[in-house]
Amino acid sequence: MTQRVAHIITRCVAGAGGVAVRGAVSLPRELYASTLVVGSGDALLDVARSSGVDVVVVPELVSPINPAQDARAFRSISRLLRAEDFDVVHTHSAKAGVLGRVAASRAGVPRIVHTLHGFPWHDFQSAAVRHAYIRTERELSHVTDAYLAIGTGVAVEALRRKVVRPEQLVTIGPAVEPASVTASPASRARARALLGLPADATVVGTVGRMDFQKAPEVMLEALARMATPAVLVWVGGGPLLEDTARRAQASGLERRVLLLGHRTDVAELLPAFDVFAMSSRYEGLPCAIVEAQACGIPVVATSVNAVSDVVVPGVTGLLVAPQDPDQLARALDHALTHPRQAAAWAERATAQLGTRYDASTLGATLQEVYTGDPEVRRPLLAPVPGWGRAS
Repeated sequence: MTQRVAHIITRCVAGAGGVAVRGAVSLPRELYASTLVVGSGDALLDVARSSGVDVVVVPELVSPINPAQDARAFRSISRLLRAEDFDVVHTHSAKAGVLGRVAASRAGVPRIVHTLHGFPWHDFQSAAVRHAYIRTERELSHVTDAYLAIGTGVAVEALRRKVVRPEQLVTIGPAVEPASVTASPASRARARALLGLPADATVVGTVGRMDFQKAPEVMLEALARMATPAVLVWVGGGPLLEDTARRAQASGLERRVLLLGHRTDVAELLPAFDVFAMSSRYEGLPCAIVEAQACGIPVVATSVNAVSDVVVPGVTGLLVAPQDPDQLARALDHALTHPRQAAAWAERATAQLGTRYDASTLGATLQEVYTGDPEVRRPLLAPVPGWGRAS
């Protein structure tokens, strides 16, 4: 019998959105009927639709905490879950994870799954906010049948914070598309031509949303402190795009910084990079790093969460402390001035990926998790004051 699955995510974009969509698409259509419930999204929604996944947009489902919009989003999700009689609700991201699991619990959905792409708490927020997020996730664990943690570091953090029970947790890798282009002299020349860069330029590149998490100002500071006169290419839009452009100009770096905004041809651009760099303050396990390694690009990244699953220091890349532009600059200089060593990192990184990060591997894991024996008696969460019942 076909199982009906609702995949709920706040913003269906970038890494988390890609994992959610690839997971839904990877399920056998003869066994699963998937509905993707999103607050917003990009071209990934078209990918889902073209693969037979129904898409429902709930515009009130937004990332910032907004009590009025959150209440409307909760009621909309609750109505959908009660009307469609889903067998599984699978949530992604913090906001969708809260609203979706509370709604699923109250609707009596037989199985509730949540993917931990990372955490809404981190060291760069107040202790009160951090503890509130942790308490919320601990409460939600009582109505969650299974958690998927993207990367070992994320799984370890979830266990250390006691937000999951050991038997609930399955560690997975972020599903990425197979590398359509790999690094070679020819692909590098094509990529640099697309970017309007000289063939002999030294290029440090990154892919990610320009926001506080990704720390673009730290990347700029590192670029300014590097001994190697490299060009920085940043692929990705976000709320700090204009601020970063102003910072680059004020620092006299505007001729060495290429801010591309959102692009749909990332795979074709990756070979332009001599080194892939990541300056994030916190992460789960970014798809962009796995994609860079699959392309054959050496990686220098901050040592946060599950990044060390794929960037093993001195073996498959270099790791640096977050918010340390001096250390990031030195690591990038080392990678660029030791190209044979960097090439060896990239070669080992590509070899170690195997099939762990394939969509087919994720699909097999989802089937196992979705068909697991549900708990005999799972408690229902009490109604949230002011949210009311679905009408």
